[in-house]
Amino acid sequence: MKPDFFLKTHNLLASIALLFSVGTATAEPQHAIAMYGEPELPPDFVSLPYANPDAPKGGKIVFAQPGNFDSLNPHILKGRAPWAVRAHVFETLMGRSFDEPFTLYGLLAESIDTGPNREWVEFTLRPEAKFSDGSPVTIEDVMWSYETLGTQGHPRYNGSWTQVEKMEQTGPRSVKFTFNSDNKELALLMGMRPILKKAQWDGREFQESGFDVVPIGSSPYMIDSFEPGRYISLKRNPDYWGKDLPFMRGQGNFDEIRYDFYGDGDVVFEAFKAGNANAYRENNAAKWDSQYNFPRVKSGEVVKSIIPHKRPSGIIGFVMNTRRDAFKDWRVRDAMIHAFNFEYINETITGGEQPRVKSYFSNSVLGMDSGPATGQVRAFLEPFSDQLLPGALEGYELPVSNGSERNRANIAKALDLMEQAGWTVQDGVMKNDQGQPFTFEILLNQAATETQTIIDLFSSGLERIGITPKITVVDGAQYNERTNVYNFDMAYYLRGLSLSPGSEQRLYWGADGIENPGTRNWMGMNNPAAEAMIDKMLNSADQDEFRSAVKALDRVLTTGRYVIPIWFADYSRQAHDKHLHFPDRLPMYGDWIGFQPDVWWWED
Repeated sequence: MKPDFFLKTHNLLASIALLFSVGTATAEPQHAIAMYGEPELPPDFVSLPYANPDAPKGGKIVFAQPGNFDSLNPHILKGRAPWAVRAHVFETLMGRSFDEPFTLYGLLAESIDTGPNREWVEFTLRPEAKFSDGSPVTIEDVMWSYETLGTQGHPRYNGSWTQVEKMEQTGPRSVKFTFNSDNKELALLMGMRPILKKAQWDGREFQESGFDVVPIGSSPYMIDSFEPGRYISLKRNPDYWGKDLPFMRGQGNFDEIRYDFYGDGDVVFEAFKAGNANAYRENNAAKWDSQYNFPRVKSGEVVKSIIPHKRPSGIIGFVMNTRRDAFKDWRVRDAMIHAFNFEYINETITGGEQPRVKSYFSNSVLGMDSGPATGQVRAFLEPFSDQLLPGALEGYELPVSNGSERNRANIAKALDLMEQAGWTVQDGVMKNDQGQPFTFEILLNQAATETQTIIDLFSSGLERIGITPKITVVDGAQYNERTNVYNFDMAYYLRGLSLSPGSEQRLYWGADGIENPGTRNWMGMNNPAAEAMIDKMLNSADQDEFRSAVKALDRVLTTGRYVIPIWFADYSRQAHDKHLHFPDRLPMYGDWIGFQPDVWWWED
């Protein structure tokens, strides 16, 4: 199938401007809530615009992915649970539309109400909401879930919970959260926590990882069978309570969603070629062009689809841990960025077809502009001028090589930066004044074979400046354990970012992540300017102020030289069985959360 992309044209600038132009308070309970302005869909909407309400039910989708799992609890720090459990077993009070920057519609909740300044939010449960075992979803389940996740769950839940002054039941099916901070996003975040069945955890330790508890959720899917580290199969619940909800029409179409796990990334692709999986997301442009000529493609059994998007690039590359002595000095980090011969590595790995990640919010209207900071962006940053690194105010661009393997100019710059930081090449080895060699460890997941190839090329470049890093390859469980507690010098790093950045940015870049385990602040950054820009984002008066705050944050992050960025694509490459289909109308966020398998279907 060849989709007619974006039948309804989105003008992102106009969309965001509209979101900010309308007041935020609600006069009475509503069916939906937008971060700014009004939801696009009316109360009587039929389905999400990128879902097919007439999609047939049946068939199955099978994914092959690298790694393994040792737990079925995705809500705690301990253990490694399959993404499928977190994504497809549990529901939230509100569901997100990925055709708008940040808008939620009623799911388990039939309505939402907020104070005039969003100083509180109240949800009312649908009376028909049920868990997959047929028991009702109650306010007791909701309140227990929020408190348990906020106090015992993964750190991603804690930040919002600490801003809740009071949680109270206000009716047979209603719960109200009153906040202790001025953060308009909290009203939405409270609608996005998974609701667990309280009775299932009676007498059990929530923070223990393992397979003793097979989670019961309220979504269209239940865990049917699994083999630790090998596969997990989810089956569609024929008695799913919400199948007629407007938000769910056209979603949850497959009878089975199955994830098979393999120890090696190359084996994953071979499994797809052999027909053991029927959907595969290809991230390598050169491979997409050269290796998709196997028999199932030639026969038409496998279809190649391109799916564009309008979301930021996010940050993808190799993060440097500033908690470690090796990378405390920004000049050393800058030297690593210069020594990384992007143009040569990109040509070798992808055929040079994919653009580089230029900043954390590049590829969007929220990304930093080239050249010196001006206007509001400059005004926001100038109070921190003595703490900002070179380029934040003056302008910053990533180094560019001539594409040759030798990378002479950037290697010379790297040597100069290392010398400024107190390191010189002595007898062919980079050393300090005490004669100690400069080295560091690069931690890699054994399933990420392409990443290992990139690092091999990078290591060859480092040899030109007398540096020989230690490369440690571990299995998925070890990788997860070590990165959770920041036990690495350098590691592969990917953080997707949305068109509506908010409170989660503190979890990504905030000072709390320097010591607290499980945050996304792998670089260990502690930057007051970044935290100030996040505060401005959360309390922006209008569109211009919000966008300026994000652009300013982007400058702080990018010029911090925390990550050696690699490439991204403003579209996704999906190879899939010809019987797997997706709607012609694509969401603004493209092939992201909420798209596959959520709105896909099987049709003979």
